[in-house]
Parts: sequence; C-alpha cells; structure tokens
Amino acid sequence: MGCFNIYIYNRQGTCLYYYEWSRPKSVKQGAGTPADDQKMMFGLFFSLKTFAAAMDPRTESKSQLGAPLRIGDSCTFQSFRTNNYKLHFLESPSGFKIVLNTDANAGDLRDNLSYIYGLYVEYVMKNPLYTPGEPFRCDLFTWQLQQYVKSLPT
Repeated sequence: MGCFNIYIYNRQGTCLYYYEWSRPKSVKQGAGTPADDQKMMFGLFFSLKTFAAAMDPRTESKSQLGAPLRIGDSCTFQSFRTNNYKLHFLESPSGFKIVLNTDANAGDLRDNLSYIYGLYVEYVMKNPLYTPGEPFRCDLFTWQLQQYVKSLPT
C-alpha cells in the first residue's frame, strides 16, 4: 500500500500538519497553493460528512445539508475510493481530524488512523512547548509517523 499524503486538522478546520510521501501531481498543478489545497481537502470531507449524516437511513431527525454536526451525531463516513486513490478519514471525539490518502487498493485503515492519532497525542499534545490548536512541526512525530507508514503492509 502506498501512502500519498496526510492532513491533520483541528475542530475549527485549521490544518495543523501536512506531510507528503509521494504525490504524483504537485499542488501547483491542482489547487495552486498548499493553503488552497488544505482548504479544499477540508471542504471535501466536511461536505461528505454532512452528506452522509443527512442521508443516514437509520436516523429519524436529519440535519440539513451544510448544518454543523455535533461530533458523534448520526453516521459518519470513513473512506471513499476513486480509480486513482482512496481517502481515509478519522474524527476523534474532540473534533481532531486525520485524512490519509493512499493508493486505491488499500483496505480499511481505521485502526491505523487511530494509531497515528496516538502518535499525535504522545509526541505533540504531551509536548510542553506545543500550543494546542496551533499548526506544529515536530520532528519526532514526523519520524515516528514515517517509521509507522513504512511498516504497513504493501
């Protein structure tokens, strides 16, 4: 399994962290700037999340499309696949969001995203120099993330 890139967002939609392993098409060929790319990714999964909740056949009271959802309300999506890639999504109870793009043949990575969340808590949140909710650059977190991604089965 090949990992392309990862985005980490806070509950307000600010991209706290971005890392790229292999991205065949550069940001300049797509969104234009890294900031635009991060905003477009947030908009994509926000829209998918609200759409999944609005279409949930098991919930009687449905929220309107685009209405903010409380975390844990209704159903949520975990991934979607195109012919070129698969987007994996995890949202923690605190509103922290991880988006991982992999090749299209990747399986269910919910446990892997939970492990990455644990790395974030261990190496970023427990760092006394980190201001919660702010973008970060933590070499130890990046190194641990790289080692973990390398260990994933291909």
